[in-house]
Amino acid sequence: MNVSVNPSPGLKSHPEHRIVVAPFDGTVVVSFADAIIASSQDALVLREASYPPVFYIPFKDIYFDFLEETDTRSYCPFKGDATYWSASATGEAGKDVMWAYRAPFDEMLPIKDHGAFYPDKVRIEATPSQG
Repeated sequence: MNVSVNPSPGLKSHPEHRIVVAPFDGTVVVSFADAIIASSQDALVLREASYPPVFYIPFKDIYFDFLEETDTRSYCPFKGDATYWSASATGEAGKDVMWAYRAPFDEMLPIKDHGAFYPDKVRIEATPSQG
């Protein structure tokens, strides 16, 4: 029997809301101020309702030397509590360029310990695998 320990209140009250998380077949590279701050062949792509797809990169593939956790927090009734990081590289700084769900609701466990980046604050290059 699969009992949910931390169920999503958003999905409980809105079961029609669709969120799909799947592996991205390719490489995702994230740059800030001409510095690569993440690079992964194990990224996930999250598709939710009518929102643009979002890449979630495993923490192991994020270069935290360029990032610093901030006090910013947000809450999503579908995913949980998000934590944010700012970036600094080559003399430039950007506030809250990355967010992550460290303890997401059960339905979103695949994105635990993965970071997502704002495409208007960083450069995200997603290259699908060939063949």
